[in-house]
Amino acid sequence: MLTLLPLLLAPLQAPQDPVKAGLESSPRHHEWIEVKAGERVVRTFAVFPEVKAKVQAVVVIHENKGLNDWARSVADRLAEAGYLALAPDLLSGAGPDGGGTEAFASPDAATKAIYALDATRVRADLDAVVAHARTLPACSGKISVAGFCWGGARSFDYATHAKDLVAAYVFYGSAPSDAAALATIACPVYGFYGENDARITAGVEPTALAMEAAGKTFDFVVYPGAGHGFLRAGEASDASPENRKAFEEGWKRWKELLAR
Repeated sequence: MLTLLPLLLAPLQAPQDPVKAGLESSPRHHEWIEVKAGERVVRTFAVFPEVKAKVQAVVVIHENKGLNDWARSVADRLAEAGYLALAPDLLSGAGPDGGGTEAFASPDAATKAIYALDATRVRADLDAVVAHARTLPACSGKISVAGFCWGGARSFDYATHAKDLVAAYVFYGSAPSDAAALATIACPVYGFYGENDARITAGVEPTALAMEAAGKTFDFVVYPGAGHGFLRAGEASDASPENRKAFEEGWKRWKELLAR
């Protein structure tokens, strides 16, 4: 007689997170870099493309959850497309015992710390990462920045500060409210927004008018039916059709813009 006892006693294994699994199985070179920013060190995740020529570097600015596996997977996906990607942990040194994102007890705790960061410090950290990117032999010297949610707002803000970027990519992040600050932007800004995200998307048209008045390039797309965070939510197994379509079209557009 067959017995089911061994099967019943066998430990149940939770399915592996597909984002983490993708990072672990990636054929691309992943590396942690410690970038000096004054007296501080910004721990930065770098992914190198499998190409023979020097390429543009993209600095990836994480969401308000900190530098998690999803943000690292974005860097890996950019390298897959042929770009050098650097994703700094902007919570470096701000966590318990001087740690970064990984030191917080929960994503909510990391989010609270994110919103306590000083804007000047964030800019200085990004300055250090951008400067370091230019020293890497794989980098062509061209740098763009891209951010998501809180990072999208930081990407837009950083474009008002750095004058030698080739582009800034803003994924569902707010714009600086100061028209004078927008007038200082020296690179094109490309926006990606969800229709069902009024908190952020309601500000897009006023920003477009201010950028136009200042003679600046602000090219944006609002994806029908998509919500906030669609580039992350759209790749989940339970993604809505609208978020999934925005995810696919958003990545397609982003790669086309990077290739210009």
